[in-house]
Amino acid sequence: MTVSQYGIWTNIFDYTVYFMLFSNVLPFWVTRFTARGKTGTVKTSVSAQLTIGVVSTIIYVPAIILISNAIGTTAYLLIYLIAGFYILNFYLATIFESILQATRPQAVGYGFMIQEIVKVIVALVVILGLRQIFLGAILGLVVSCFVQILFYVYLLRNYFKEKANWSYFREWIKGSPAIAFNTIGTQMLSFVLILLFLYGGSAARAYYQAALSFTTVVGYSSSLAFAVYPKLLANSCSAKDVGQSFRTVLMLAIPLATISMVMSISFLTVLNVSYNVAWPVLVALTIDTLIVLILTFYNSCVMGVESFDAEGKISIRKLVRSKIFKVFALPYIQAAIALPLTYVVLTRMPVADPVQATVNVVAILIGVHLSTFIGLYFFMRHSIKIQVVWKSISKYVLSALLMGILLFLLPTTSTLFTTVAKAIGGFALYIGVLLIIDTQARELVRLIWIEIKDTLQVLTSKNNNSQDKNDSVKSEN
Repeated sequence: MTVSQYGIWTNIFDYTVYFMLFSNVLPFWVTRFTARGKTGTVKTSVSAQLTIGVVSTIIYVPAIILISNAIGTTAYLLIYLIAGFYILNFYLATIFESILQATRPQAVGYGFMIQEIVKVIVALVVILGLRQIFLGAILGLVVSCFVQILFYVYLLRNYFKEKANWSYFREWIKGSPAIAFNTIGTQMLSFVLILLFLYGGSAARAYYQAALSFTTVVGYSSSLAFAVYPKLLANSCSAKDVGQSFRTVLMLAIPLATISMVMSISFLTVLNVSYNVAWPVLVALTIDTLIVLILTFYNSCVMGVESFDAEGKISIRKLVRSKIFKVFALPYIQAAIALPLTYVVLTRMPVADPVQATVNVVAILIGVHLSTFIGLYFFMRHSIKIQVVWKSISKYVLSALLMGILLFLLPTTSTLFTTVAKAIGGFALYIGVLLIIDTQARELVRLIWIEIKDTLQVLTSKNNNSQDKNDSVKSEN
């Protein structure tokens, strides 16, 4: 896509997100109920979420037609309409992942891998075969998410044999205003991106999204702490476990962030040579991603220690007084600061070009996220404490710094193969240095190797048992 096309493409999802406002109303409670072993949660939640998703999609269709006419993008109306299926898929994927987070958190990673592989295959076939860039992109998203959902249904098939318990649904509905409160606040903050599109132009929005394509990879580090929240809910996670999880997240996030910043020009050039001017956006957005990563981890710990709903009953009075509600209110504080500042910066201050406009907006987000994290930490520091092993973190920083210096001194790459090879080589150097200087890193590698061997032994045992059964059947015949 050209810069202007990419801006239009990303703007499509600036609108679909408003029809996903209720996608997290049930999943939040479902994770908590599932982690605490409430029978019937899966069947009840999936049925309810499917209904909500269908209604949201039906409302989206006429609304997006009006929006498309209003903003002058009717040439892409078909793409907007197909995005409606993405909304429905998103509702279902969200509820299934909330269940799996509490039962088989690693399965969400497998689902993500399946989705990404199918997405690329479908997009390549349509784009290269039919020469339809937008159609290939949207079909890649829709089809891949549908395949991912089928995988989740297969994994959770036994839970659908349980009887639905609609008393849980009534409790979730009671707690839904709090979730809606948080969701609306989050979407208010995301309106910053619509302001960027309207006043900074499609190019500015494209530069932001291009940078986000790579900083998202840094955010994947949070998946290493995916199981902490449900373990806290089930009272099976110690303070030491939380500290180790935080350290492991930073062990991956710090080098990925370093690679993202040092190789920013190369990454954006591979995406499209016209994007390489946006390297300051990628650097700034990487910093913001690290801050959000830490903030998200802290928020999940704060919410994980709340137990007012442990018996399967949700009291609105207790919910409003809980730490969870205070976390839910944060987006409003962030939006109250970010929106007026963004509007003033984009409309009242002289901006040289779309890159500068985007950097200014990201700088505002950095300030907002950092200030709210500091405020939340001091407000909650007596409620939840995370053991921070500064000695280990300093080793991660040192190893990443050595890697970053080497990558900076090497020639700037401009092709996909050389860029990926350089990034992988740099990460390998980081791992090598860290294994030499950090005992915990060596222990982690040992545990990973044990897990791999145990998994292979289980698979081999299953195959042998299956073969023995087949041989037995053949001999009887």
